[in-house]
Amino acid sequence: MGKKEKIDRRTIAILCAKCRSLLYRYQKGGRGGLVKCFVERIVEDRTEGDLKCQKCGQEFAREQMMSGRPAHKIIQGKVFTRGMLRK
Repeated sequence: MGKKEKIDRRTIAILCAKCRSLLYRYQKGGRGGLVKCFVERIVEDRTEGDLKCQKCGQEFAREQMMSGRPAHKIIQGKVFTRGMLRK
């Protein structure tokens, strides 16, 4: 019998690096950095779905299919996060 893995998920805030406005609340899994956001894990979306900040207009992600699921590929340096574990 295999051991069941405990899924490490927490809700983080994803903010625009330029104007500091809230873009998403997202359920992050794992310990690594934020590279992509799977669409089904986005809890709250404040961007109207155009992947641009509503305050300053900066594009922060691109749409892409990853592992057969729709995802938003984050452009590094355009966002920062709150709620990530730090070690």
